[in-house]
Amino acid sequence: MFAFRGLWPLHIPLCVAVCLPWAAPSLRAQPAPAEMAVIAHALKNMSQAARAAIAHSQALIDDPAVGEKGMTGQNVLARAIVEYRAATGRDPLAGDPSSRLSRLLRFQMEAIVEATDSRQAVIGAMGTHVRTFVPAVFTRLVNDAFTRRAGAEAAIRMTAPRELIRNRKSLPDALESRVIKDAFLTAGWPRGQAYEVVASEGERERFRVLVPEYYTESCLTCHGSPKGSLDLTGYPREGAKTGDLGGVLSITVTR
Repeated sequence: MFAFRGLWPLHIPLCVAVCLPWAAPSLRAQPAPAEMAVIAHALKNMSQAARAAIAHSQALIDDPAVGEKGMTGQNVLARAIVEYRAATGRDPLAGDPSSRLSRLLRFQMEAIVEATDSRQAVIGAMGTHVRTFVPAVFTRLVNDAFTRRAGAEAAIRMTAPRELIRNRKSLPDALESRVIKDAFLTAGWPRGQAYEVVASEGERERFRVLVPEYYTESCLTCHGSPKGSLDLTGYPREGAKTGDLGGVLSITVTR
């Protein structure tokens, strides 16, 4: 059984729920458990903050003349925490350290450090200008590391419309595909508005948050025009424009 709930703002764009008319008859309005909603949106905010920290350092990461860039996992985490505080007005390090919220945020912050440190050879490479450590790659590494730590409690992934997927592991599932097609890609969907749904599976509840994210000018280096031409990583460009839907941050919290 699925149930939709209210609206949440998107604080940091990339690089909610209403009972929609196209929903199946079994869908009905129902508030999500408060704890699950708070956790999901905290994870969303940290994911976006960490990605922003990498995006703001992209020119340095790509500089072939600089080897030691100071982009250690701990330094990137510190920058992500600054971004998180600026976007939310909250401190991710505060609160009861034994709470579920603090534990899952800690897993996510550990994943940020792991993902960055695992790519130090790439970040510190000299004499090359190949963009192999970009926000999308970083986000995938962080999400994988977080989901491994969280186990059955929570999961985070990035997906996108099927035609934009470069890594088949990121293909949208049935719910993500439906939301992309019937909500995020429609003219009437408010820009940046997230979609939320509670799914009951036996005795367990899954709270899912899907956040639309859009191409920015910096994204077009790899995803812009001319369509079909190869970007610096060897993938054909999608011919995207600034403001086009480029991805969906998909978060699941289980109770």
